[in-house]
Amino acid sequence: MRAMVVEQQAPIEQSPLRLRDLPDPEPGPGELLIRVRACAVCHTDLHVVEGDLAPHKLPVIPGHQVVGAVQRLGESVEGFAVGDAVCVPWLYSTCGECRFCRRGQENLCEGARFTGWDVDGGFATAMVTKADFTYHIGADMDPLKAAPLLCAGVIGLRALRIAGAERAERLGLYGFGASAHIAIQIARHWGCEVSAFTRSEGHRRLALELGAKWAGDAGDEPPDRLDAAVIFAPAGGLVPVALRALDRGGTVACAGIHMSDIPQMPYESLYYERVLRSVANSTRQDVRDLLELAQKTLIKTQVTAFPLAEANEALRAVKESRIDGAAVLVME
Repeated sequence: MRAMVVEQQAPIEQSPLRLRDLPDPEPGPGELLIRVRACAVCHTDLHVVEGDLAPHKLPVIPGHQVVGAVQRLGESVEGFAVGDAVCVPWLYSTCGECRFCRRGQENLCEGARFTGWDVDGGFATAMVTKADFTYHIGADMDPLKAAPLLCAGVIGLRALRIAGAERAERLGLYGFGASAHIAIQIARHWGCEVSAFTRSEGHRRLALELGAKWAGDAGDEPPDRLDAAVIFAPAGGLVPVALRALDRGGTVACAGIHMSDIPQMPYESLYYERVLRSVANSTRQDVRDLLELAQKTLIKTQVTAFPLAEANEALRAVKESRIDGAAVLVME
């Protein structure tokens, strides 16, 4: 197989991903060998490559928004057949035994492992995955369009729920990259009035095309105070900004796995029962819910395709906010 490998973490401007020819991995008991067709690029991949997230495995193949087909079954695998169209998200496996797993919060599992961080991921033409954490996907779904659903979509849905957007009249989205361009479609389906905050003029145009009532810069005041907000950009400075735009009793959810430091802010920013929450990973039910919702609401992803060998350029484009929607690596 061919793969883009991180051997040493470094700024993406130094092109730390290296194209390598490697033997196909072997699926063990309960595992599947997947022939990858497309893998969407995520800000989390950038954090893994650049070192914002401490390495769990080096060298490592990033990528955790994978669409492909089953090539080989490991022992004891049921429910899958060679050739099945499948997808693989961020959550690779959980222990199933800790107190978080036992109470239905497997996203907080103390022994969780993650695709493209703890184990090799989808920036490759093949990968091994746990059958219990792999999902069937419609064979008629375009892999290029479906790939961003596996993290951008799943985390967007979980963040909206944690922010209380299902009950909100007015929602703010801070940062308008891959996740927000899916989240806005879910929010509009729920009947939310959406304001989008982003530095990019292109992203503001996209937000308005997707149904935002208003789009402006992060520091701008929205037309009305918000009932809920989600911060997708990894910028801690947006936390007090979003809280200032929030109405009484509202919630701000921080959707990223990594964020720069939150600046000091007055207690009044949180007063009147405003809530600040983080979003940590996702559960298997989140993935199933998102895939069902995507089919029901006909979520449309806007993508820019890159060949596998251009993964460094794709990540750099994400870092510089040059992608409207999502970047996706397409395998030969």
